[in-house]
Amino acid sequence: MIDFAEISEPPATQTMLTAAQLQSGPPIDPLMRVLVYAPDEWEAFIHEWVSSLKKRYSKVLRFAGAGDRGIDIAGFTDKMLLSGTWDNYQCKHYEKPIAPHVAWPEIGKILWHSFNKHYAPPRAYYFVSPKGTSTTLSLLLANAKNLKAALIGVWDKTVRDRIGATPVLLTGEFAAYVAQFDFSIFKSIPLLEVIEDHRKTPYFAARFGGGLPPRPKPPKPPVAIAPTEMRYVGHLLDAYADHKKQPAISIRDLSKWEPLKDHFRRSRESFYHAESLRVFVRDKVEPGTFESLQDELYLGVIDICNGQYSDGYERVVSVTNVAQTLALDAHPLTASTFPSDRRGICHQLANEARRMG
Repeated sequence: MIDFAEISEPPATQTMLTAAQLQSGPPIDPLMRVLVYAPDEWEAFIHEWVSSLKKRYSKVLRFAGAGDRGIDIAGFTDKMLLSGTWDNYQCKHYEKPIAPHVAWPEIGKILWHSFNKHYAPPRAYYFVSPKGTSTTLSLLLANAKNLKAALIGVWDKTVRDRIGATPVLLTGEFAAYVAQFDFSIFKSIPLLEVIEDHRKTPYFAARFGGGLPPRPKPPKPPVAIAPTEMRYVGHLLDAYADHKKQPAISIRDLSKWEPLKDHFRRSRESFYHAESLRVFVRDKVEPGTFESLQDELYLGVIDICNGQYSDGYERVVSVTNVAQTLALDAHPLTASTFPSDRRGICHQLANEARRMG
């Protein structure tokens, strides 16, 4: 006799469901995403990751083509390039963890070409692959002596015919060179480490989602007008003069009119608020993202700016008021943007000669 049991309801979740989760489901861990990348997507991911290496090296280059001599991505510490101190990153896409028989020819190329002085031996050589290195290769990479012995043992079978057009024999001066070579330069970088480096690039949020971190509080404007804000400040003073029917108004004159003095203070605070947003997102989103937000604001208020007003001050107030209420929900920076940023971006645009009042 077969026993049946009633199927119970799944346990209720302990968190509140958001609209984003209902639409897209729970977030997928970046590690799980990368593990299923096709070769082309892996190449794109590595291209983005390489930008993080530029902070460690004076120059980073990628070598392409059949004549790369075992070099994939090279990070150089000085102007000597391949003749100086450099590191090599072998970033191949493999369906399985890199096994020793796959690594041997790559190591052999480094040995042969550095022996022939095509370049100085790299300071470090890193294997980078979606699924890392196999257990056997990982153990060998952790023991330079064993790695060297294993390579020498399989040279004739696995390496000598896979370096160039003609067989490379492990004999004579070359054999002596391999015997004294420092095999500790060969290492593997775990995928999690690559992802953490990628997290520091402007491409992480677009690739893996998760939004941006909380913004720090923006700085207060300095007492003295900075050279970088002279243009929009000049436009504001012109608008105030137009409003008060004066030939010109200076900052000192604003003490006569408390509402204008207050508006000037708020305008500077908004400008610095927007500048803090510009700095905040600079290394967190793709280049041009902040500028696209400026463009959206510009297109949203330019017709308002070009309307008919009794004076320049009324024009400025109308433009900044509309900027606060524009529908920008589709823009990737919306969640990190405050009303003060929107007003401040209007002043940024005026400061960049895209006149906003």
